[in-house]
Amino acid sequence: MRRYLLFASQLYAYAILRPIAAAAAARGDEAAWFFEHEADARYLRAGEHRLATAAEVRDWQPRAVFVPGNWVPHFFPGLKVEVFHGFSVGKRSETRGHFRIRGSFDLYCTHGPDTTGPFEALAQRHGYFRVVETGWPKLDPLFAHRYPPAAHARPVVLFASTFTESITAARALRETIARLAATGEWDWLLTLHPKMAPDIVAAYRALEGPHVRFIETDDILALYAQADVLLSDTSSVVPEFLVQLKPVVTLRNRKPGPQLLDVSRPEDVEAALRTALARPAPLMQAIREYADLVHPARDGHASERVLDATETSITAGRAGLRRRPLNLWRRLQARSRLGYWSLG
Repeated sequence: MRRYLLFASQLYAYAILRPIAAAAAARGDEAAWFFEHEADARYLRAGEHRLATAAEVRDWQPRAVFVPGNWVPHFFPGLKVEVFHGFSVGKRSETRGHFRIRGSFDLYCTHGPDTTGPFEALAQRHGYFRVVETGWPKLDPLFAHRYPPAAHARPVVLFASTFTESITAARALRETIARLAATGEWDWLLTLHPKMAPDIVAAYRALEGPHVRFIETDDILALYAQADVLLSDTSSVVPEFLVQLKPVVTLRNRKPGPQLLDVSRPEDVEAALRTALARPAPLMQAIREYADLVHPARDGHASERVLDATETSITAGRAGLRRRPLNLWRRLQARSRLGYWSLG
């Protein structure tokens, strides 16, 4: 039986890592969770195995550590595998965000050609890690149709917004959504980032009514499956929704393109939503081309490919790779973050 560690430093890790755990279990292997923050462990489900301390991780001896964040303790045993917390949506510069190399990982499991190419170039430059395009485990349940779309008489609009004050559409669109929802022409699903300002959350919760549901969930994939169109901003949900080959309307997206119906004013949202629901052929072709670029493997088996790439990398060892940089300062930070100072 192979042992794999699921390293979670944010709550979003659950949705990304659980499909890997399920794929490992289907092969007769075992996965265990380790949480940087004690409070996050309260969302574990019955039967999910947790290791509470770094010493327990060392004793358990995982073959690999799967990480959706940007750091991993160097003193944990096993291959360090980056599986990413989301798509690159242009919130930060590439040198500070998605493509920043921190010297922590042996293997990067990328989503599609738009990330595989840049990471392969980085692998050539740095020489101490491998890159394999696997797809994103988080989306496996969606592509495997484990969320059947709900039957509905009217089109369903999902509104989801990032919490970042400089780019969120939530404040600007509240009254527009209230007006459109009052007509009863469409049904609305409203969800906000867990870090959204409390006053905005309260304002959207107050919109609940016959055609509006406000939903707090750690499983947004179920909402993707129910909705016909997404209304958003520069949120990470935008590419996640697009790869279903469904249209998206955004307000002042920082990285617009032909795959989006991006508007600069709230008063233009209604017309854009009507266009999106009509699904014009040029828009749908642009969406398909975008989806093929960011996540072409829409078969629900990314987790299996992550496990296969991991085992292949373990078998290959360090052959053909340089030594990872020591990064003494980061190593000291990692020990400090977990309070682990043992050399054993």
